[in-house]
Amino acid sequence: MTSTAIAEGPALIGGTRWYDLQDSVTGALRRVFLWIPPGEAPKTGWPALTMTDGNAVIATAVDAMRAQSAYPSGTNLGAGVLIAVGYPTDEAFDPLRRSWDLGPPPGASYPPFWPGTPEVRTGGGAEMARFLLEDLRDFVATKVRLDPARHGLFGHSFGGLFALWLMFARPDAFSHWIAASPSITWEDRFLLRHLETFAPEGRRLSVHLSAGEWEGSRLAPFQLGADGAEERRERALRQRTLEATREMREALARFPEITVHFEEYAGETHMSVLPVAVNRALHAVFALR
Repeated sequence: MTSTAIAEGPALIGGTRWYDLQDSVTGALRRVFLWIPPGEAPKTGWPALTMTDGNAVIATAVDAMRAQSAYPSGTNLGAGVLIAVGYPTDEAFDPLRRSWDLGPPPGASYPPFWPGTPEVRTGGGAEMARFLLEDLRDFVATKVRLDPARHGLFGHSFGGLFALWLMFARPDAFSHWIAASPSITWEDRFLLRHLETFAPEGRRLSVHLSAGEWEGSRLAPFQLGADGAEERRERALRQRTLEATREMREALARFPEITVHFEEYAGETHMSVLPVAVNRALHAVFALR
């Protein structure tokens, strides 16, 4: 049983369309944005990039792709299909839904984001993974032919945590894995327990890790002296996003099957890094050389 498109329409971004897909198991609605390059597909099918936090990243990804893939000799970027998974909202994020979908199991419960709203739950990553690998792939196959040997997954923050967890659990699911500012230390660093038992089993994987300059022990200059600066610094010291991502790069480099790259983005914070990371994700998957 495949997912059903409850609604669809143009996203008004260079020919992008959106579809509200109903999860074939849970019934949950997710909004899927799909951009297909013009022209004839390669014989093996189009390479593709699937992205979490679709509402927040699709416009950046499509415009970066259109601007650069048209001039490959100057950008080294080829064309490919962009698939972004988000939610039926006009906002950039749905914090409650993404906490559940992108939080790998076992998860936990947290106080509401705002008074009068539901408690925040994590741990639904297995549901999200099944949706991506079954419902979404079956649906996209009705629209365009993809190259299964060249399909990447991009996630930022919780999305980066989800991408790494899924790689550890299902290294066969994607060929390229891009985790920007991943929440590696989330929930007592449970992700590292998955790393301890990880086995690529001979599969050649490409991994791109990144974080912003101001995601470590130092605050951004504009944050120094601002309200809540000390609390922000203490939180950054607990999360260790920049340092933990570097350490993950070192851990993955020990696997001969994995080609792993790490980038520190100068002048970027946890949130400002997003458009830079999206552009890098395109190059990680669609680079011509």
